[in-house]
Amino acid sequence: MATCQNCSSFVTEAYVRVFAPDGMETVRVCPNCEDKLRDGAEIREARSSRGN
Repeated sequence: MATCQNCSSFVTEAYVRVFAPDGMETVRVCPNCEDKLRDGAEIREARSSRGN
């Protein structure tokens, strides 16, 4: 079972396959992360609240 390295939320294997860098078995940030987000191939701090 894969989890996000940032918030420890569950992520599917398909999500990891698409969004994790080659050779990694988990993602660095996921849609549940409120403090970080993906910006292309990079990860950055969120500039504003993403309010779920």
